[in-house]
Amino acid sequence: MEIEETLLPGVGIRYEMATRAGRAIVIVVERDGGVQVGTYSADDPDQALECIVLDADEALAIGELLGAARMSQRFADLSREVPGLESARLPVTPESPYGGRSLGDTHARTRTGCSVVAIVRGDEVISSPGPAEPLHVGDTLVAIGTERGLRTLAALIENGWTEEVRALCAGPA
Repeated sequence: MEIEETLLPGVGIRYEMATRAGRAIVIVVERDGGVQVGTYSADDPDQALECIVLDADEALAIGELLGAARMSQRFADLSREVPGLESARLPVTPESPYGGRSLGDTHARTRTGCSVVAIVRGDEVISSPGPAEPLHVGDTLVAIGTERGLRTLAALIENGWTEEVRALCAGPA
């Protein structure tokens, strides 16, 4: 997909692309962070059919949502390229013993061999979270690892470091 970029002096940057269905989309990112998203007539590229104006906070929130989707897609692509590597989205439920504790408290990588590569918290995406990053009920952990490791990590986040979870780590694949 090709995106044409045009500098608009004093305004910002204009991005233009066509969807696979042939619809023209123009996004103007203004210097103050605001964004205008418009669609244009295929017959007349100067005739706007629709225009949505977003302030800087709205644009940031949508950008984070779209970024989370792209990150998940990249991990899915990586999973297809590397045999045995998969990705999963794991919720931190109210029953999880890790709600309110740090990611490091899970010892996820040591115990399961999986890496938590992002935390989705509402509209926010925390990529490459460190061990001090707190986990909140309602967070979704994005992790990569083997199928067995991800099963174990899901059980660990849901139940804690129980005898059953320890058995998953030691048991057969």
